[in-house]
Amino acid sequence: MITADISTLMNTTILATIAICAYLSSAVMIIRPLPQDKSRRAALACAWGAVALHVSYTALLVYQNAGFNFSFFSTASLISMIVALLLLLAILSKPVENLGIFLFPVTALMLALELFFPEKQRSLDTHNWQMNTHILSSIIAFSLLNIAAVQAILLAIQNQQLKSHPPKRFIQSMPPLQSMESLLFQMIGAGLFFLSIALASGFIFLEDLFAQHLAHKTFLSIVAWLIFSGLLIGRSRYGWRGRTAIKWTLLGFMFLLLAYFGIKLVMELILHR
Repeated sequence: MITADISTLMNTTILATIAICAYLSSAVMIIRPLPQDKSRRAALACAWGAVALHVSYTALLVYQNAGFNFSFFSTASLISMIVALLLLLAILSKPVENLGIFLFPVTALMLALELFFPEKQRSLDTHNWQMNTHILSSIIAFSLLNIAAVQAILLAIQNQQLKSHPPKRFIQSMPPLQSMESLLFQMIGAGLFFLSIALASGFIFLEDLFAQHLAHKTFLSIVAWLIFSGLLIGRSRYGWRGRTAIKWTLLGFMFLLLAYFGIKLVMELILHR
């Protein structure tokens, strides 16, 4: 039994280490392109390999612990993995691999933190389909809106750099502003859909939603929902775009980040509850 545990630990460590290296290699290849445009294919191959290894690592941990560990670093690693996967799926239809410069190193960091700072098991008391619906929709919503936030930051940089003559090579390699804004609002729309499911399932299925430490999370999530909804309405009715869209996107994501990780960070890592 001890031998099996040691073997599993070694396997997970190897998978995580290779995945971290692959994430970082992919980001480097995007920043410093290889000649003859081979960098894009190599970078994407590294990124897909990293995500596959990350998934395998997570699956092994779930098998070993008879369930997913919903601790701070484990949850952050899972969400980062889903963000990376969603980005790779978006790249299949839009040339937005430059987002990987920011997202892949962050994913590597979250995976490294989970690997080197293991926390005590924090499984859920209820594993019924209602709870699973709430958790899955919450994670997907955060992942999509995470990409939207990074997209908004890149849009801000792109807007600023396009005013310089000539703009930097990195900005020139990015898709046109229209494509970037289109993807931004697609991500916000999809993220808002899953956030709506998460909030609705929480109100319907979870008992004492405003009790204990859930009140802050619920309130902040509702504020984020209102901000993103207002942004989409403003886009539809008043044609909001540019700096307005960027500011509202980052503001909404800030509230969502506090809801998902702010309370969890304080409770687990500071108060140790």
